[in-house]
Amino acid sequence: QVQLQESGPGLLKPSQTLPLTCTVSGGSITTTSYFAWSWIRQPPGKGLEWLGVIGYDGSTDYSPSLKSRTSVSRDTSKNQFFLQLSDVTPEDTAVYYCVRAVYGLPWDWGQGTQVTVSS
Repeated sequence: QVQLQESGPGLLKPSQTLPLTCTVSGGSITTTSYFAWSWIRQPPGKGLEWLGVIGYDGSTDYSPSLKSRTSVSRDTSKNQFFLQLSDVTPEDTAVYYCVRAVYGLPWDWGQGTQVTVSS
């Protein structure tokens, strides 16, 4: 059974870059075309927001509204994938999740990590 675990700083100041790591166990991030590896967040009191995805082949796609600030990458030797969100503001305060999608649908979720942006 695949497991995902997010890690990263819990508190940032405005204009900093948020780096998050998702460590995957129980399954490789490079196998099968019907899996994809995503980042999703949920701001307080709001719904889920998809940020970006990296496919089994390393291809990426991003939310149009955040594309200019978002980067998703991976380290296949460590079975990890990463999110970088630049120039953060308090509006980026949220719980951030890494997710394995199956045939495009979010399926396996990490427990989430709280990120707060405050001066």
